[in-house]
Amino acid sequence: MKFVTLLLLPFAAALASTAPFKGCKQKVKESIHGPPHGWYEHAPAPKHHMLELKIALPQPNFPELEQHLWEVSDPSHERYGSYLSKLETEALMAPHPETLDIVSEWLALHGLTEEDVIRSSARDWVTIRVPVGLAEEMLDTTYHVYKHAETGDSIVRTTSYSLPDILHHHVDLIQPTTMFARFKGFKNPLHRDKPAQTTLSYKPGQTIQGPAGNPVEARCNSTITLSCLKQLYNSANYTTTATNCNKMAVTGYLEQYANNMDLQQFFKRQNPSAYGSNYTLVSINGGKNNQSYEAAGVEANLDTQFGFGLVWPTPGTFYTTGGEPPFISSLATPNNTNEPYTDWLEYVLSQDDIPQTISTSYGDEEQSVPYTYATRVCANMATLGARGVSLLFSSGDGGVGVGNDDPNAHKKCQSNDGHNVTKFLPSFPASCPYVTAVGGTVNIPETAASLSGGGFSNYFARPAYQESAVSSYLAKLAPGTYEGLYNCTGRAYPDVAAQAESFAVTYANQTIPVSGTSCASPSFAAFVSMLNDARINAQKAPLGFLNPLLYSTGFTALNDITKGSNPGCGTPGFNATVGWDPVTGYGTMNFEKLKDLVLAMP
Repeated sequence: MKFVTLLLLPFAAALASTAPFKGCKQKVKESIHGPPHGWYEHAPAPKHHMLELKIALPQPNFPELEQHLWEVSDPSHERYGSYLSKLETEALMAPHPETLDIVSEWLALHGLTEEDVIRSSARDWVTIRVPVGLAEEMLDTTYHVYKHAETGDSIVRTTSYSLPDILHHHVDLIQPTTMFARFKGFKNPLHRDKPAQTTLSYKPGQTIQGPAGNPVEARCNSTITLSCLKQLYNSANYTTTATNCNKMAVTGYLEQYANNMDLQQFFKRQNPSAYGSNYTLVSINGGKNNQSYEAAGVEANLDTQFGFGLVWPTPGTFYTTGGEPPFISSLATPNNTNEPYTDWLEYVLSQDDIPQTISTSYGDEEQSVPYTYATRVCANMATLGARGVSLLFSSGDGGVGVGNDDPNAHKKCQSNDGHNVTKFLPSFPASCPYVTAVGGTVNIPETAASLSGGGFSNYFARPAYQESAVSSYLAKLAPGTYEGLYNCTGRAYPDVAAQAESFAVTYANQTIPVSGTSCASPSFAAFVSMLNDARINAQKAPLGFLNPLLYSTGFTALNDITKGSNPGCGTPGFNATVGWDPVTGYGTMNFEKLKDLVLAMP
């Protein structure tokens, strides 16, 4: 009863007085010059269409939380591995009490009671479900249905919204309003209508030398399997544990469903010992996992098959988050097109027990995401790092922006601020400095995959942990290289890499080849999970946020990739070279070598 009473206090105050808003002027909170490239205004949004508005409240103590993250993630710091608890991070994420009060007063002014509000566990996100008509009144704006010229997708958005000026310091952002991002999986199913070719140009039993000096089956140069990855990355002799509380997770969005029949067939073909095992399914915001072959998703199948196949018998978790991709529908029945990350982050941060390693293979151009949204989502990812979670993201499949396989690549690499300036297009969330971005390689010996997303953020400054490595790379570039096309002081990515082409994925009971950094992220994450397995067995903390380790000493246990580039935007892109580079980061995994290194750490 006490909890309920306290919960209602802000609304009790709101009902008592709305004085702060008397005579208060509306002031623009966020605006964009117009819909981004490819989108056009189609029609006014129906007034009855329901919007799920997410309101982000400021986190005044985030600098302190960030300092905790740096300390617990730095192997040379005395606090390394001393991760924060759920309650400790929530206290550092919480808004100021005055913010809670005034935002509640504003909601009450528009007829919304506590029963109409959903609050995150740290109370830093407020979610309300309102019709377009009321949203337009609250935000002093007009919503429209926008269509994408190339795909026909439709979304309900606006190009500007306002708030009472007294609220500006109490609200970081409200979405969906000005965000036109189309988060997508970074994978390319090749020849989906044909089974993968099984005839190889290699003799049975023929081997080639892997980067660790060990033999690798020559067939791995044309098709990547679980066995290939274990050989290539030197983990063939390691067996994980099922009973030490270590877990790995992959995320699913945009109605991407992991087919369990395909998973079992994959196990039968590539890891017979895992046949009959399964993952834990966690549904967020009504997420489903339709098991018909018609509903199976190549992305979800790829992530679960290779992620969980590599780490078995370590328990796996598949997060399926509700919310649809941009939709094709009639004007009268537009659907909810909220992006998925905030729903997933809210849920995971509310849990006491979180998998130690999580891979995500979805993203979009950084500029398609409002700066306020990107920084806020990135901050929540830092919170997961402070709790000891390793977050890995695919770096993208367009090289430095839009891959040169698109004949209009040079035309599409433009700023969406109305000036149409030619520029490289970094990817988000890979550009967030609190996650580990995974680029792509191909062949044995490994070279950079030309699709490997990489570059420099226009939103996030370069973090201290990578300053030396990135400065060294930039110093090697010829003066004036790509001047004006990228932000030379931005967070640089990827951080690491893994194989990213010709993965043998089971889809609709056939084996199909799949390529993209969607292959690389769950693969590298699986080896991170194995490292966590080894540390937990040695009574040590999991690795948590990886980048401070990788950039200080971890890179010495990686396979440096020195050949290849990531062309895009009509340019040859950046080149791979000795040391860190914005194509493959510091390189690929040498599991046994890195295992020895992390077991020697506190």
